Amino acid sequence: MKQPVFVAIATAGRREVLTETLALLSRQTERPETVYISPATPADLDEAAARALGLDLVVVPSRKGSCAQRNAILDRLRDRRDGVVLFLDDDFFLAPTYVAETSRLFTNDPGIVLASGLVHADGAVGPGLSVPEAHALLAARFDGAIPPLVEPVYNGYGCNMAVRLAAVNAREVRFDEELPLYGWLEDVDFSRRLAGMGRLVRSHALQGVHLGSKRGRSPGRRLGYSQVANPWHLIRKRTMSPRRGLVQIGRNILANVWKSVSPEPWTDHRGRLRGNLVALADLARGRLKPSNVLNFETAETVPGKKSG
Repeated sequence: MKQPVFVAIATAGRREVLTETLALLSRQTERPETVYISPATPADLDEAAARALGLDLVVVPSRKGSCAQRNAILDRLRDRRDGVVLFLDDDFFLAPTYVAETSRLFTNDPGIVLASGLVHADGAVGPGLSVPEAHALLAARFDGAIPPLVEPVYNGYGCNMAVRLAAVNAREVRFDEELPLYGWLEDVDFSRRLAGMGRLVRSHALQGVHLGSKRGRSPGRRLGYSQVANPWHLIRKRTMSPRRGLVQIGRNILANVWKSVSPEPWTDHRGRLRGNLVALADLARGRLKPSNVLNFETAETVPGKKSG
């Protein structure tokens, strides 16, 4: 049976970019069954513009935090035993065949429980991409004739992660709300909790561009704290191996030390390093946990007035 595709978008602080993403969904060769949007605040969604696109749109209220917002959407789909939910970041631009190829992949291979796609450009690892840049890159690099390579992965990439609803609902898998706000590494935790139920893959037929917009992300010190606290939390949960988690922590700290000497204008590495050090101190005192970032002051100075 052909698998319908439901799209889930948790959004915060990217109202205009979200409208661009929804426009691309409206122009898919096969439209999604329903698009569920969970905005952190009502101002994060231009609902009139979204509904004008003709999508079957459902707005899902939730408390703020990407994990809580995504879980609120999953709760709307909890009774389904067929179909696929495609989690998208609000700044992920899909190639026109993405939804159709997702349905085809999950229909043809019932052993797949999770799939991410081929990201042709990812602004998250740099200063971010503008909307015109992302459109241009997508137009230039999308290849509808690309060989349909499907390769195993350790985890899905949260900016574009499709999941079989039968697997999610069989075990009531949810995103870990102990990972607050931006929910860094929530995709790893979610993926590994599904890993025993089937294959986790990346399909080159699923193509897109990730803007990596700096708006809507946690400021430097908060993210730096999460770079230590979140892997440690996953190690304790056994959804990340100790070796992988400790390597992740060490790599983050070393990168922040190195880049604090010669800072990038789009990322607050010095703020991240301060957050790393606070987290290490909390670890030594036995009180390290991801939710501690909620106690940080919200006003932080970040280069270029962008969040880290």
